Amino acid sequence: MRQVVDYASRQTPGTVIIDTGNTFLYFILNDTQAMRYGIGVGREGFIWSGEQTVARKTEWPDWRPPAEMLVRQPYLPRFMAGGPGNPLGARAMYLGETEYRIHGTNKPDTIGKRVSSGCIRLTNEDVVDLYGRVKVGAKVIVLPATAARRPSQGVPPDAAARSPDPALPSNRTSATNAQSSGAKIAEVR
Repeated sequence: MRQVVDYASRQTPGTVIIDTGNTFLYFILNDTQAMRYGIGVGREGFIWSGEQTVARKTEWPDWRPPAEMLVRQPYLPRFMAGGPGNPLGARAMYLGETEYRIHGTNKPDTIGKRVSSGCIRLTNEDVVDLYGRVKVGAKVIVLPATAARRPSQGVPPDAAARSPDPALPSNRTSATNAQSSGAKIAEVR
């Protein structure tokens, strides 16, 4: 369920943070809040992390499965025009020069699950909302699935003020999971 949550962050408003481990996407609103969306993420073997930028945005995008996907699933169509039956859903935001996208889905029951080939999916209603907020050129941070901390682990009091070397894999951004609307979420950077 899309909602504004407390989220301490040093990222610029408009940044997108994807917590694959907990299947949430955060759109940074300000230093203390983010809009949180439920997402579907890559299944085992298709999980990735890192930083990208939104290279372009498309309404009702056409879909051409990548060659690697066609090898795994040769029964897929080679092309599908945009529209309600298209697996990319109502909107797509393309990440850098990769084949990955943040997109809608015509299968809302996949939200909260690990089912994609690496793309991030939202309900069509949520992707339309996010699409209206995200600008081309926006930073997208995809957290490593193992970096997300569970609520029971807590967040050190100075976590938001620390600035470790972001180049070290052990120091990549991590977030605390939140299942309820009143949860506190902190980003460590």
